[in-house]
Amino acid sequence: MGGMGRDNAAALWDGSPDAVVGAGDSGSGLGPREAFELIVKRHMKDAYLIALGLVGNREDALELSQEAFSRAYQHYGTLHSKGKFFPWFYQILRNLCFSHLRKRRVRKASSLDDTQFGCPEPQGNDCFEPDAIAERNEAKDRIWKAMSQLDDKHREVILLRHFRNMSYDDMAKVLFCNRGTVTSRLFYARQQLKEILDHERGAPDAHREAGEPTKGGQTS
Repeated sequence: MGGMGRDNAAALWDGSPDAVVGAGDSGSGLGPREAFELIVKRHMKDAYLIALGLVGNREDALELSQEAFSRAYQHYGTLHSKGKFFPWFYQILRNLCFSHLRKRRVRKASSLDDTQFGCPEPQGNDCFEPDAIAERNEAKDRIWKAMSQLDDKHREVILLRHFRNMSYDDMAKVLFCNRGTVTSRLFYARQQLKEILDHERGAPDAHREAGEPTKGGQTS
């Protein structure tokens, strides 16, 4: 259905109304289905990228984002404020993604149990794949691999803030929590991510003895 431009990407988070004015009215020329298709075209790319960031698998992300739109269409009539579509839709998408992750962990645990009795592990891309998300950029690749070690809610806030460029207030809206919760969750997520990255790099500063000179010749 085509890519989404910068203007639409910005409108995704700025609270702009999603509903087409007059959509579905007798004189609008657009029925409910056609109006909803316009919303899908507007948000489909970001929905896919968010799902990809949460589940780490391209095929799963595509399937989950499509399923989220399907469920949203089924219940679109229950949404009282059409201009608040995305926070409402995001809850559908994240619930599907988190449910998928829980089921995947159960399958993984089951496969590990099977290997103890000589049964082969199942084949397929049923795992978080940082390489599938990161561009061919070493720094981004390291960050995605580190993010794959975070739990769901902390990976989520890093994704929304630093990869989808959401404000704290917009994050609070889509996560249905207050700004303080977002702030503390993001702080803890950043700390975890830093610790993982430092550990993978060997954290040279952490092992430097007090008084040992740094690069500039200064001592600590």
